[in-house]
Amino acid sequence: MNTIFFLDGKERRYLLTVRDLPSEEKPREKLIAHGPESLSLAELLATILITGTKKEEILTMSDRIIKEYGKKSILSQTDATSLSKNLSIPIGKAAQIIAVGELGRRLFEHNTNSIASLRTAREVFEYVADMQNLRKEHLRGLYLNAHYKVIHDEVISIGTVDASIIHPREVFKPAIEYTAAGIILVHNHPSGVVTPSENDIAITEQLIHAGNIIGIELIDHIIVTKDSFVSIPASYHKSAASPAVASHVS
Repeated sequence: MNTIFFLDGKERRYLLTVRDLPSEEKPREKLIAHGPESLSLAELLATILITGTKKEEILTMSDRIIKEYGKKSILSQTDATSLSKNLSIPIGKAAQIIAVGELGRRLFEHNTNSIASLRTAREVFEYVADMQNLRKEHLRGLYLNAHYKVIHDEVISIGTVDASIIHPREVFKPAIEYTAAGIILVHNHPSGVVTPSENDIAITEQLIHAGNIIGIELIDHIIVTKDSFVSIPASYHKSAASPAVASHVS
């Protein structure tokens, strides 16, 4: 469904927004009439954010947020200020998104059967499928317990992944907070080139050393593109026997 329509007239162009849509096509009304399953992700987010801004209509904003941050990672965020800055949205709307994510975690944290268990690079690739088409480079941390189940999932940074920018404290702080036994890092290459760069290798080495000191293992660092993935070579890891470090390109 198009979120904005333009009607050309002889004198001016009119912008058709959600307010102008037929009642049965408005997100909130659709949810009431047909249930939440009838709504797209952007429409569901729009029902939470309620209104857009002077510069951006609500459905356009919701669609952009999901595309830029990823379907899974958007609700895993906990820093409203950072989310607001990264997505160029008002702090109030960032707080709304974070509140919904926290509500979901608290309501369903007891259901351990629903927690993903990641033991291979391919399982990681499938878990982060929402990263494959992101337009910007994201560095994401998957924090695991001793059984390789994901207990926390967080976007650590957005933009070029550079060893001079990414500090170990940003990676290991959530691990300490959530008592993680290990970390799998994932970042995407929007260019489609899956080969690790010198920066990728330097970051991996730096974090392995930091993990050894702290006592939290960096299990793997995986690069993903639209249709392929690769693990940073096992020789750069603490142990080549770690379950998720087998390199693979589909």
